[in-house]
Amino acid sequence: MSKLLSKGNWHFSGYKENMVEQELKNIEAGRQKNPGYYEEVDRAVKFVVPPQMRVLEIGCSTGRLLADTKPAYGLGIDNNEKLIEAAKHIHADKENLTFVCDDAENFDFADTEPFDYIILSDILPLVGDVQNLLINIRRLCKPSTRLVITYYSNVWRPMLAIASLIGRRQKSLRYNWLSSKDIINLLHLADYDTITKTGRTLLPLKIPVLGWFMNRFLAKMPFFNHCCLTWRIVARPMPAKTEGPAPTVSVVIPTRDERGNIEMAFKRTPKLGNWTELIFVDGHSTDGTVEEIERCKAEYGNQWHRVEILHQTGKGKADAMRLGFDACQGDILMILDSDLTMPPEELGKYYEAIVEGKGDFINGCRLIYPIEKQAMRFLNLIANHLFATLFSWLLDQPVKDTLCGTKVLWRKDYDKIVANRAYFGDFDPFGDFDLLFGATKLNHKIVDMPIHYRNRSYGDIKIHRWEHGLLLFQMSWKAFVKLKLS
Repeated sequence: MSKLLSKGNWHFSGYKENMVEQELKNIEAGRQKNPGYYEEVDRAVKFVVPPQMRVLEIGCSTGRLLADTKPAYGLGIDNNEKLIEAAKHIHADKENLTFVCDDAENFDFADTEPFDYIILSDILPLVGDVQNLLINIRRLCKPSTRLVITYYSNVWRPMLAIASLIGRRQKSLRYNWLSSKDIINLLHLADYDTITKTGRTLLPLKIPVLGWFMNRFLAKMPFFNHCCLTWRIVARPMPAKTEGPAPTVSVVIPTRDERGNIEMAFKRTPKLGNWTELIFVDGHSTDGTVEEIERCKAEYGNQWHRVEILHQTGKGKADAMRLGFDACQGDILMILDSDLTMPPEELGKYYEAIVEGKGDFINGCRLIYPIEKQAMRFLNLIANHLFATLFSWLLDQPVKDTLCGTKVLWRKDYDKIVANRAYFGDFDPFGDFDLLFGATKLNHKIVDMPIHYRNRSYGDIKIHRWEHGLLLFQMSWKAFVKLKLS
């Protein structure tokens, strides 16, 4: 305890000194009994809260977790005066942190600016009216705000009661009996949309090697995941209808030997939003594709806000997508495969879904409606279903078709994915997984958009079944390490 009190520039005197010191002793005693549990809860929160954000924590205790998120500005609220006094003294040298003693259910947030992240860690079981709290903090949300909620499973209640009886845990107060379904329902009633629900802790004790294996590995596995003690929910505010001009749209069309599809891409792609531009990115075509784009640009170009023709110096679809996105001027970015197996006419569905806030990232799905006989080989179809199950588990969101070429997202969100790309590294030759993994790490809501998958009318398929299948397994391992073991 003396080591703890020696940190920082704290100045205690009289009653406050005794009060704060005693409170810190009580808190540290509780944490030292269950360090494994607290470390896993903290890890679960910090994984989804990037540094340098505006962060609010309800039930902040002494502000340890809030400070560990390294916010640009952090506000901690707790109704325990002793804890808030301790938090103020502990973090007296941090000008970016503010601590307030109050009841968050009734706190007046009228003059408070919105936050990027709002943390409710193990606090909902103690709240008198959870729905009222969620509604009250709704005014602190902007469209990109994320709620991060941690709680423990009711399955563990008998064991937690025993732990309290033998002194391994603080004696329980009267807790709300909240299941995952209850919390998700309360979020829905308060106009929030649940993005992910993830189990985190199987062993709340800190035991070297075994703790890592059970909490970082086994807890993420199917079946074992349902037995977890600690759970984390990430939610977003339901989008409100926005006023003002319609957003602008950029459609990126990667091409390689697709001369026969170019004119139909011009004719069939719909004009969306305030204006639409077409960005063709050619990957070393030898069949006259570039010349056909130039001809169609001369004939149809005045129908569009802008038509650009870019030439890859690298290779692969990922390189083409990045080159195209960098040249885009629109608010919304769309990818359209130049083989037109995804009918361009259906881009209007994607536009409506993202503008209405159904998701932050709209992912095409070819595996729902009947597929034309020659559109997808049988083994490819089976592999797509298997990888859909695998990636839905890895991403903690239902993603039924990872390799559908059509994906739609906001430009501002793509810029965030690019800024965070170093987390996963430059690993994806397709481009699909760079976007999907990046969106997941940034807590974006991914929504599948069912499409009608058609036969090719020109050219050959570019997928190499066995080579690309091996790459998919490699990317699955990358996602497992970066998203599940973290």
